[in-house]
Amino acid sequence: MWQLLQFPLCPFSRKVRLLMGEKGIAYSLVRENPWEYRDEFLHMNPAARTPVLVDSARNLTLSDSVAITEFIEETSDTAPMISGSATYRAEIRRLVAWFDQQFYGDVTAPLLHERMKKRLVHRQPPDSSVLREAMRLANGHLDYIDYLIDHRSWMAGSTMSMADLAAAAQLSVADYLGGIDWSGHEQTKAWYSMFKSRPSFRPLLSERMEAITPPSYYEQVDF
Repeated sequence: MWQLLQFPLCPFSRKVRLLMGEKGIAYSLVRENPWEYRDEFLHMNPAARTPVLVDSARNLTLSDSVAITEFIEETSDTAPMISGSATYRAEIRRLVAWFDQQFYGDVTAPLLHERMKKRLVHRQPPDSSVLREAMRLANGHLDYIDYLIDHRSWMAGSTMSMADLAAAAQLSVADYLGGIDWSGHEQTKAWYSMFKSRPSFRPLLSERMEAITPPSYYEQVDF
């Protein structure tokens, strides 16, 4: 069976977990704090980043969430998340990159650094100016998601895709860390509320990172 090395607030691990959940692929979780730079983990992924997906029985180790999700898509016919025409697949991949890179860089990464890593690793208080800027940028991203949902059934088009999984993974971590102001974003809020009710998503909502408490509404489908 697959083992997924991750920590609870890794958005890229969450993306992989959502995909495996939608496809019904069994796996077990292994806690990995990449900031500890364990030699064994660095041997698996010299970039020292989660997730890493391991199948010891097949002597198979995969790292990087894009590589992992593409591998799973290519080896599993169940619930395809990168499908349709070449144009549609290109749009899915464009939005995955948007959430993995732009949203992560603007919003999730600074929130993780200020509210998780500073507290757990550096024992320092967060920088309020950095948090305010992350929340400001998050509002702009939610404006764009509102626009997408106004014009499409799902993020990339008519069907749920990897773009929705990437968006939900990033939003869930940012929301856990108190970085999302949902007011004025009813379209995105309704989409996210629907996504929270999916069986693949429920296990993520019950997880907690030590010493960091999410908002009271975090686990609620209707919030």
